[in-house]
Amino acid sequence: MTDILFGQSYYLKFDPKLWQAMQPYPPLGTLYAASLARQQGYKVALFDAMLADSAAEWQAALAQHQPRWAIIYEDSFNYLSKMCLLAMRDAAHTMIAMAKQQGCTVILCGSDATDHAAAYLQAGADFVLLGEGEETMIELLAVLDGRSPTPFSQIAGLAYGENGRLQQNPRRPVLNQIDELPRPAWDLVDVANYRRLWQERHGYYSMNMVTTRGCPYHCNWCAKPIWGQRYHARSPHAVAAEMRWLQETYAPDHIWFADDIMGLKPGWWPEFAAEVQAQGVRLPFKCLSRADLIVRQPENVAALRQAHCAIVWLGAESGSQRILDAMEKGTTVAQIREAARQLQAAGVKVGFFLQFGYTGETWSDIQQTLQLVRDCMPDDIGISVSYPLPGTRFHERVVQQLGAQQNWVDSADLAMMHQGTYTTEFYRQLHTVVHLEFRARRGWLRVRPFLPHPTRWRIAHLRELAAIATRWARLPLARWRLNRLAQASQSEAPLLPHMPLAQSAQPSPQPEVDRDR
Repeated sequence: MTDILFGQSYYLKFDPKLWQAMQPYPPLGTLYAASLARQQGYKVALFDAMLADSAAEWQAALAQHQPRWAIIYEDSFNYLSKMCLLAMRDAAHTMIAMAKQQGCTVILCGSDATDHAAAYLQAGADFVLLGEGEETMIELLAVLDGRSPTPFSQIAGLAYGENGRLQQNPRRPVLNQIDELPRPAWDLVDVANYRRLWQERHGYYSMNMVTTRGCPYHCNWCAKPIWGQRYHARSPHAVAAEMRWLQETYAPDHIWFADDIMGLKPGWWPEFAAEVQAQGVRLPFKCLSRADLIVRQPENVAALRQAHCAIVWLGAESGSQRILDAMEKGTTVAQIREAARQLQAAGVKVGFFLQFGYTGETWSDIQQTLQLVRDCMPDDIGISVSYPLPGTRFHERVVQQLGAQQNWVDSADLAMMHQGTYTTEFYRQLHTVVHLEFRARRGWLRVRPFLPHPTRWRIAHLRELAAIATRWARLPLARWRLNRLAQASQSEAPLLPHMPLAQSAQPSPQPEVDRDR
């Protein structure tokens, strides 16, 4: 009999946009928890919802493994889980009911469960692990299996029901010696299936890792139910050693570092680059950073290149300094421009995360963001709208404006939960317009060098030209619809101009970097 069946409730199939993109990663947080439980002597199994068709596969796994405990442990390292989507909450509630029918003690851990412990207990869960979870899980299991006499009331970071009332114990301090954790239980994952899907769709196979836990910055829209403002990093040596182990054991072609902020500590990146070279690791990777970290620590750019970084995603958010300041982002537009310039000059690609719809955003702010993208021409972009999640100052500011729906259904929802300047329909249309223009410009930059040399043309170039033409042809109508939606909310809003494709060829002069912020 299996002691513990671990699972998580993020079903890629329930998120149409991400299912179409097909860049699946196993639930790393769940794998850490399973590895730690196994280290304590428990027999564990994994249900990986990422590639499952429905919760019926969870029910089948319960019947197969007959576990004593069913632990739905969400992957807190994956932003998709941290978004607390309604489709996944409903799936978790269904999984709880199935596990209870099987006679299991059901334990939950994750961002949404931490924020809404009472709702998960009412759905049938026996316990909720608040925050990080691992140490609380081990202490709780020791009580449940009779190894420890500790009463539930003395287990830090635990929520449970008692006499029909919610009992929520004080939170447990987060782990700080994270190098001491066992490696994720990759042997529980169907690696072959992940590899097949990646190879079929993208021509390479990517695996996920983390080097840190938490984020110390104060962006007032960013929810931090797991680690709060704490930040702890693994040593460069340990990270490079794990990369070498993955390279030797599973032979991935690429790594996604899922950290909120990678390489924050001064000197971390150069030391990591040296460790990667010393240990013979040659795995390109993508990671997240901040513009101010790039421009204030210029040695990081060379180290990123040396360590084989393929792309750095920056939380640019907005091209309006007024909006960045309102967000308490702590970065400047000048830093974003300079960071993109430095990275691209070093041969490292750049991605921009953009956020529209923040409180008080004007048409001018939107225009400044679009111009930032045109000027910097990042290699990729991701677009969202401001999403008020519990525990944030942004949520506190707009909580009186929230209606019945307070979470997105899936990652493409983009619903305006608060009273923004424009409507949900406007921001969904803005998403379409920005992507059409950006993809057309980005494609043009890729094919333009080949146009004077017909003998070097390939089918891919012709396909790209066709895609550019299609996107550019769709833009006028898309912009017209956006303008209509804007005028419906703000009759004085000026029309959004149709910028010529050639404008992307030469970026605007870069302002001097404000190095004192």
